[in-house]
Formats: sequence, structure tokens, C-alpha cells
Amino acid sequence: MNTTEPTTSPALQVALGYHQAWTTGSIDQALELVATDVVCDAPRGRLTGIEAYRPFLANFQPLVLGYEMISALGDDETAVLVYELHTAPVTSALTCECFTVRDGQIIHNRLIFDQTPHAAATPAPSAPPSPQSS
Repeated sequence: MNTTEPTTSPALQVALGYHQAWTTGSIDQALELVATDVVCDAPRGRLTGIEAYRPFLANFQPLVLGYEMISALGDDETAVLVYELHTAPVTSALTCECFTVRDGQIIHNRLIFDQTPHAAATPAPSAPPSPQSS
């Protein structure tokens, strides 16, 4: 029987700390774990630098109601979190973040999420009125 405590990789420790902070509203604490020259590849495009990343995170966070962690894996420089994210507009969306970490800070975040629930929650545009004949 193995009685040793499980170890968490350095990158995974950073990723989990960041995730716990931002999902609970501690944006400043989360951003302490993010490099000033961070790159984030998200479904709507690339964000470069902490000044672009801060509002991205801060504006989204108030919508978060909670999450269920599915898996968290990591090594010295890479961590992957897979979770169901619960938000006000969408009950549950499968989300994955792949982090590259150097010197205790996230330098790259690749964010992927299932957009199907978001599309279903967005009302379809109404059809334009038909032209009336005179």
C-alpha cells in the first residue's frame, strides 16, 4: 500500500491556483499567476498581454455560477484542466484549458469550449418583416 501523498506538478499547481481564484471572483489573485506578456488563444481570437487578458477574465467571471472538475493533469511546464463550467446564460458547457507555465506564471492559455450550449441559449434573429404590397 502506498501511503505517500500524491504530488502535483509545478504547472498544475499554478493552473489550479489560477482556476480556483478566477472562478471564485479573485481576479487580482488569479492574475498574479499570469505573465504580463501572456498569450491566450480563445474561440473568439487571440489575446496578447495582461492588459487584454484582464478585462476578458473580469468581464466573464460575474457570469460564473460554479464548475465541476473532470480532470486536471500536468507536468513541469504544461497543465490541462477539463471541466464543466456553469454560467448564468448556460447551465453547463464542457471547457478545456491548456496552460504553458514558466517561472510560476502562465505564459500561454489555450481555451477550448463546447459552443453548442451557447448557440442554443442565444435567441435566433427574427426574420425581417415581409414587404407589404401597395
